[in-house]
Amino acid sequence: MASSSGNSSGSLQIQSSGSEESLMDQRKRKRMQSNRESARRSRMRKQTHLNDLTAQISQLKEENDQIHTNLSITSQQYLNVEAENSVLRAQVGELSQRLDALNDILNYLDASKGVFGGGDFDAIPESYMNNSWNSMYLNQPIMASADLFLY
Repeated sequence: MASSSGNSSGSLQIQSSGSEESLMDQRKRKRMQSNRESARRSRMRKQTHLNDLTAQISQLKEENDQIHTNLSITSQQYLNVEAENSVLRAQVGELSQRLDALNDILNYLDASKGVFGGGDFDAIPESYMNNSWNSMYLNQPIMASADLFLY
């Protein structure tokens, strides 16, 4: 009987070791399946992140193009305003010179004969009449707005 009991315990060991291997195989398969699922989820997250970054790149490029366009338009407007400002400054300078010359003429007439009181315009010095700027503007009107005459 000893031999048969030894055989039965040996077969129990074989059966239990077989079931342990089967259990270990199941655990190994479960772990492999779990790892595959985890890797698949990780790949999906990476792909989603890549898609988000690609969309963000497109949006930022579009915004960058709009900013460049706005900058170009603003720069062009700035150059136009600077050119117009230069023209206006030159006109202010010219008009100031004309006003100064006219004031000099009036001061001369006031000092010599009174305010247009029988003044002789032939007595205006040649230096006022022969200035190079004067001949350039002789036939140009001096602009004034109507509200200046209200005072």
